[in-house]
Amino acid sequence: MNISENKYNNLLGSEKIFKAISSVAGQIDQKAFVIGGYVRDQILNRTTKDIDIVTVGSGIELAKKTAEVLNSSTVKVFKNFGTAMINVGDLEVQFVGARKESYRKDSRNPIVENGTVEEDQNRRDFTINALAISLNKGNYGAFIDPFNGIKDLKEKMLKTPLDPNITFSDDPLRMMRAIRFSSQLNFEIEDQTLLAIKKNVDRIEIVAQERITEELNKIILSNEPSKGFKLLEETGLLKLIFPEFQLLKGIEIKDGKSHKDNFHHTLKVLDNILPHSKGNLWLRWAALLHDIAKPNTKRFNTKQGWTFHGHEDKGARMVPSIFRKLKLPLDNPMKYVQKLVLLHLRPISLTNKSITDSALRRLLFEAGDDLEDLMTLCQSDITSKNKDKKIKYINRFEDVKIKLRDLEDRDKIKNWQPPIDGKEIMETFNIKPCKEVGILKESIKNAILDGIIKNSYQEAYDYLLVKAKEIGIIEK
Repeated sequence: MNISENKYNNLLGSEKIFKAISSVAGQIDQKAFVIGGYVRDQILNRTTKDIDIVTVGSGIELAKKTAEVLNSSTVKVFKNFGTAMINVGDLEVQFVGARKESYRKDSRNPIVENGTVEEDQNRRDFTINALAISLNKGNYGAFIDPFNGIKDLKEKMLKTPLDPNITFSDDPLRMMRAIRFSSQLNFEIEDQTLLAIKKNVDRIEIVAQERITEELNKIILSNEPSKGFKLLEETGLLKLIFPEFQLLKGIEIKDGKSHKDNFHHTLKVLDNILPHSKGNLWLRWAALLHDIAKPNTKRFNTKQGWTFHGHEDKGARMVPSIFRKLKLPLDNPMKYVQKLVLLHLRPISLTNKSITDSALRRLLFEAGDDLEDLMTLCQSDITSKNKDKKIKYINRFEDVKIKLRDLEDRDKIKNWQPPIDGKEIMETFNIKPCKEVGILKESIKNAILDGIIKNSYQEAYDYLLVKAKEIGIIEK
């Protein structure tokens, strides 16, 4: 089937690049093909910035000579993998020689040999990623679909080209990729393919954590991450790669009283936050982890029923260890997620009682620039199925947001620092670093946040002298 003769004629949209590759491949007597994700995404009308070129021969040589023709100054060569990449505008074009692979039973590292394009397609993860277009003279633009991937695309189905047990055993990360594509594309996983994931689930333990986390992040950033997490749980992958999240699943009943399933609640919160997170991975992570400590803090009280007191504090303390284990960044992203987990109940609690300026100031001070994201998380946390109750909470929440804006306009508390720091306290009283310095700093901060004194240097200094007398730094 030739592309130009059917409805998939937009597949040669990057014509200048493909013509250049075709010309160079002919000159060095190599065959070249566009294969995989670019072909799939063009058919699905999805934007893509990656083009994968498979050549029967040296991918590095084809990349270098194509770069000369396209005046692309940079060629990144990865000799260990026999691949190369060039940038053309905002597109990344990757070149690799066609390969065939065989695996030893006791290793996830394949024996890689040069192969034909057919053998290269055989080793692809899914039929929809084995689609190819010829860039060769004589059949330029010919569509190559050995596993009827077009049918699977139309039916929105994910299946492996060969026996799924072999496919997943050979490279267990493909199990994560199946779930990721299901979340990104809203595709179903074919029954035998899904069964093979469940059968081979333990193989995921030999995959490097970085590769697992990369797929997990892509699921979180997908159009339907809740679908991905449900599949991770159903297949048994979740308890192996993210056991803390698996523990959220389930309902316990005692004396006729039950609590909500925090696994499904969390996924609902994640779904709620999607329209507002704009691809913010870490805000989505905060949604995932906001109730992560509920299994550890769950208690039953005969009067109150089930309680999860302190789960926000315990959850915030769990965040670093989870990030460390998953090899997520331990700097600003981790601190951001930790902050939102710690504070996620604070705005909601303010809707349940008379709101004081002091409570609002403290929230502004502690949330800082992340206040808007915190409010987004908290509003997404309203998952009640009772429509009237949900509207009541949302209206109260809007009141809190208005009061916060008014207070910030008046007091400028967000990202504020007390007017007197520890250095000045030590110089004022001629003392060395000690616990009293911390006590005085905290006293000034609390006095301003509680409205006892104004946010001014003079009032802070006068208050400092009073507190210094109280704790014996200076004589009364």
